[in-house]
Amino acid sequence: MKGLFCRAGATDAEPKFIIQETILPDVLTSHQVRVQVKACGLSPLDLKLLSDVGIQRDLIPVGREVAGVVLQVGPKVTFFQPEDEVVGILPLDSTCSGLCDVVDIDEHYLVQKPEKLSSVCVAAALRDGLSAYTALHTHARIAPGHTLLVMDGGSSFGLMCIQLACYHGVKVLTTSHSPQQHTFLEQLRPSVGVQEPLVARVIPVYNNSSDLLPVVLEETGGLGVDIVIDSGVRLQEEEEEDEEKKLLPHKHDIISVLGVGGHWVTSHQDLQLDPPDCRLLHLKSASVSFLNPEVWTASSAQQGRYLHILKDIVEKMSTGVLRPQPEEAVPLYEATVAMETIQRHPKKKAVVQL
Repeated sequence: MKGLFCRAGATDAEPKFIIQETILPDVLTSHQVRVQVKACGLSPLDLKLLSDVGIQRDLIPVGREVAGVVLQVGPKVTFFQPEDEVVGILPLDSTCSGLCDVVDIDEHYLVQKPEKLSSVCVAAALRDGLSAYTALHTHARIAPGHTLLVMDGGSSFGLMCIQLACYHGVKVLTTSHSPQQHTFLEQLRPSVGVQEPLVARVIPVYNNSSDLLPVVLEETGGLGVDIVIDSGVRLQEEEEEDEEKKLLPHKHDIISVLGVGGHWVTSHQDLQLDPPDCRLLHLKSASVSFLNPEVWTASSAQQGRYLHILKDIVEKMSTGVLRPQPEEAVPLYEATVAMETIQRHPKKKAVVQL
């Protein structure tokens, strides 16, 4: 049985992705479920995070968002039985690659997959759905009437944030990184109900003219937004060589658009706030949270809440509340190339159909 694994390179060397033979144990442990994988989503590997939590292996399994059918259950499994369709995310310390035909996973990392929801769709979007749910509910505590600014709303993560926020009665502003994204976001409509645009205002940032602050203040009556969710920030004002980084907002711009008591949820791991930044946050009584969706599987302290979130995400996908951008599935033999691309460009998505 073949799976995809990463061989981490030496310092500054790019990791190598290889197809490797692997074998599952003959006997399942008490709460394990053996799943035949139908589709697996690919996301970038955070090798520094793995090292920080003490996971160091020569070969690191790749592909963790899986959807499939239960083949066999352990003696103490109570949630599932053979032939159930399931979906879940393999934990950080899993020894299985999600691109194997069959994987063993603890029942507490799985939820039932609705019948009409395709395996490819849910495997491609599950991680972004979890990230959006964590950012909006766990960190930002969204409520009807709030105003939200989503950076890069055309990304798969940004799109999930927009749809989830609108479902809860939140006014959404977003930025676009290309003319095509801008048109797409302006035309975004809910799948059911009143066909008003999901986004109140789309702010273009691709033409190097930053209208972010004046537009946000115009839309909020000069008060600023309650919540900002970014997908990365620039820490310095210097010109960036990387085209993708040029489109990221500067940290001062984000702090400036926050209203009093506002909340900034950042994906930037190495965020550095200088004393003037902290002073401005203090004046606004605003707060900053770091978005790390891996905490759900890195700790079992809130396992029940995590399963509730996963179940709610797949139900919202099934009913059309969350409509992820469709991803064309790639075969297993193209997984290595797809993963190399994702590792270099973390915002890209891919899903492998087995």
